[in-house]
Amino acid sequence: MRAAQFRSWVLLTLSALQTASAQTKYEVQTPPLDTDWTYEVGTDPWPEHPRPQLRRDAWQSLNGVWTWSAAKSNDDLNNPPGAGPLDHEVLVPSCIESGLSGLQVLDVNHMWYETNFEVPKSWDSQKVLLHFEAVDYRSTVIINGAKKDTHRGGYSRITLDVTEDVRLNGTNRMLVFVHDPTDTEVIPVGKQTVRPSHIFYRPCSGIWQQVWLEAVPADHIERLDVASNADGEVTVNIVSSSGDGADVQVTVVDQNGNEVATHSGSADKQFTFNVDGVSPWWPDSPTLYNLTVTLGDDEVASYTGFRTISKSEVEGVTRHLLNGEFVFQFGTLDQGYWPDGLHTPPNLEAMVYDLKVLKDFGFNMVRKHIKVEPDLFYEACDRLGLMVIQDMPSTRPDAQPNAEEHAEFRRQLEIMVNEHKSYPSIVSWTIYNEGWGQLDDGQPEEELTKVVRELDPTRLINSVSGWDDHGFGDYHDNHNYAHPQCGTPFYSRPKTPYDPERIGIAGEYGGIGHNVSIEHLWNVKEAIDTIPETYEINEDLESYNYRAMVLFRDLREQTERFACSGAVYTQTTDVEGEVNGLLTYDRRVMRPDLKQWQDDIQSLYEAAASRGGRPVSKGRKY
Repeated sequence: MRAAQFRSWVLLTLSALQTASAQTKYEVQTPPLDTDWTYEVGTDPWPEHPRPQLRRDAWQSLNGVWTWSAAKSNDDLNNPPGAGPLDHEVLVPSCIESGLSGLQVLDVNHMWYETNFEVPKSWDSQKVLLHFEAVDYRSTVIINGAKKDTHRGGYSRITLDVTEDVRLNGTNRMLVFVHDPTDTEVIPVGKQTVRPSHIFYRPCSGIWQQVWLEAVPADHIERLDVASNADGEVTVNIVSSSGDGADVQVTVVDQNGNEVATHSGSADKQFTFNVDGVSPWWPDSPTLYNLTVTLGDDEVASYTGFRTISKSEVEGVTRHLLNGEFVFQFGTLDQGYWPDGLHTPPNLEAMVYDLKVLKDFGFNMVRKHIKVEPDLFYEACDRLGLMVIQDMPSTRPDAQPNAEEHAEFRRQLEIMVNEHKSYPSIVSWTIYNEGWGQLDDGQPEEELTKVVRELDPTRLINSVSGWDDHGFGDYHDNHNYAHPQCGTPFYSRPKTPYDPERIGIAGEYGGIGHNVSIEHLWNVKEAIDTIPETYEINEDLESYNYRAMVLFRDLREQTERFACSGAVYTQTTDVEGEVNGLLTYDRRVMRPDLKQWQDDIQSLYEAAASRGGRPVSKGRKY
């Protein structure tokens, strides 16, 4: 389908969706580009338990085919739809702008969702919790006519106690009203825009992560924070529903199924204990330990990895340390976009595929770029051995937040840290990217660095990735694509001078592009027209791999001569009009010469080892 035809089809589809009187049945809509997983999703998507670090046996997925209709404004919330299904079937979870949703509509920012569900009768003595892993952006849930609180934030969880609202002896009707302002408000939005251009992409609106029910005792664990150091010290914070400091017990089981520690403590108050003889978590040996935590009648399963993140001087250079050793961090800018699902990967296999590709190259890190993924993403990084630099989704780069908007950014930043700080693979938090939503005087940057440090003292903080750096946080981070500058006494932007007191990294570099045939491109004319804006275009893969070799040489020499401690290559895959991925957007073409890149990546680790870094052996995929 040509781009112009596709655009006309989308507009006609939108008109039909807004005026149709008969219900439209669900089927995958043909996206501008598909993947090998597009037509394998089916109507029972994402059956996996969504919370790998807080699992109970009594749970029920609500994913699948719901019904949907467009709304006109926020006033529609006061006039919910009457009985019966809505106009169109939709797949949950998905972005309504995606082919997988069954809608693929653009420019709808108010909408209704509807589904019916039953609650197991065996839950009659339990509390019933309703979870939404993420809804973009503002959502209100109505259960059997009872309106619940409105939630703000497109990347954070929603948990509602619906015990008094549901029936155990019949069908329950749920309505969800969603408003996604995208470009019309200054909110954490990442790279979403209703008018895509080059590095800004099609938005994701609606219920884009899993929905599920859970049965819990009246007094139960609401939050479980675990931080485990390489020396065996475990710090636990358990937030209970009652808040009365009830007794809790934590049991640690090693990878062979042996119980290695048991400790009793109190909920709602942080406590620590030690486990002897632990195997630390490393990228080349990502050892994890299972946990069982009990509070009264409540029992949850979780896991942890023993590792310590710190910074110190190594041979006169400020370095980030993993388990007390300097490990060169090398990974990709990973945006987590999919041509068929946009923010929502087609399935777990597809999401993990990208990570396995990176691991096969020899990357030991991934920068999750201004998007927050499903928890299963971080579990996969924990198990594969990929360190994660986690970005806070930014506000629009062309807007300066006012005091209220800054406060909301801070609130959502705190939520992101609290929801993910138990995943051992996450090694640092990034607050701002390239000045987007950042004030010029640096005061919010200083404030937010202190906020994150207090919430999570176990990790490092990259206050500013790219530029407009006022000296806060643990990193000096330079972005320069075709000529990497990493911990060097030379730099290209006047606001990012070399700072030997902080860790030198290249937070983004590379970006070398290579165009491909139309069957591997996002077939939207506006995106194709921006391909020449890619940082560098190579005519063929021979020149592409030559240029990569040159960039590796530059980075390696800066590691050997100066203070380069890590780098982020841009990027894992193409996205819409960007053609600078290791993989094309459909994941069907790999550009790099795998053996050449493996050798060059290994040479970076060896260069770091020559400057006091952790010794490496040939072939180690860390």
